[in-house]
Amino acid sequence: MASSSAAAATCRFLTPLATTSRTLLSYIPPTAAATSRRLLLSSTTAICAAAMAASGKAASASCKVVDSHLHVWASPLQAAENYPFFPGQETTLRGDVDFLLQCMDEAGVDGALIVQPINHMFDHSLVTSVLQKYPSKFIGCCLANPADDGSGIKQLEHLIVQEKYRAVRFNPNLWPSGQKMTNEVGRSLFAKAGELGAPVGIMVMKGISSYIQEIEELCTDYPATTVIFDHMAFCKPPTNDEEEKAFSSFLSLARFPQVYVKYSALFRITREAYPYEDTSQLLSRVISSYGANRIMWGSDFPYVVPECGYKGAKEAISHVAGKVAVSSSDLEWILGKTVSQLFQGAWVTP
Repeated sequence: MASSSAAAATCRFLTPLATTSRTLLSYIPPTAAATSRRLLLSSTTAICAAAMAASGKAASASCKVVDSHLHVWASPLQAAENYPFFPGQETTLRGDVDFLLQCMDEAGVDGALIVQPINHMFDHSLVTSVLQKYPSKFIGCCLANPADDGSGIKQLEHLIVQEKYRAVRFNPNLWPSGQKMTNEVGRSLFAKAGELGAPVGIMVMKGISSYIQEIEELCTDYPATTVIFDHMAFCKPPTNDEEEKAFSSFLSLARFPQVYVKYSALFRITREAYPYEDTSQLLSRVISSYGANRIMWGSDFPYVVPECGYKGAKEAISHVAGKVAVSSSDLEWILGKTVSQLFQGAWVTP
């Protein structure tokens, strides 16, 4: 395993890539981009310190930083021995837990919610092993299996009750062809999640417009099930009436008090280069609609590493928030307080 100094260099000087699907990493010496990241380094600490001074609380208690969205998967050795990738989902992008811990330590991130990656599909054994090894560092979000035979419902219950996963992800692209999340299996999975107290994270990669009716139906029929939208429902800063309509429909879902938002994977929702300043208006409008206590930051590790580095992802939040005068207390909610309150008892050191 690489030394901590080498890992820090790896996190800091990765060349941004054009797309997240590219898996080969390129390394470069310090550049202007790296310099701009260093200029952002103190912003999170400064704002947290201001929040602490106002509240009179200790820094470690008041400003715990929690990443609400990231993934881990097997190293090449682990994949060969115990945790194979799902056929067709192999990757050379590094995403093992040792690398994650190095990046979190460098960035000053205290804990995280691990979302089961598509790379291992419905085999949760690798993520489960990480949760068991680091119970005060990580909690898990499993992946819903919407198979027609309904077997995913029992698997969901097992993962939450027996394996102690705290949330479940709905990926509508995994539903059988022509089926919706509101089919019989989808409704059963959604209802079971609410019954077990597990929020449902929804990944609408094709855009909110394709799924808005299904989501409204589920939220209306099952108000006890908490919903979390991954990556701001993939809404980018609107540039035309159609995009504005889609973003407005996403904001309108704030009328359901059980709906939360991940202000995560900024590289997926921006139209600009790092530090993704154009997402500031998205953030401002989401805070106005949902309130900061329903918004949480997420990095989308390891996909974010070749984009801006893990630490860069955290630093960008404070920079972007500063562009629209987000208060220190609101930023504290976004950086960790929201997710900590939603998942009570998590990230507590024994």
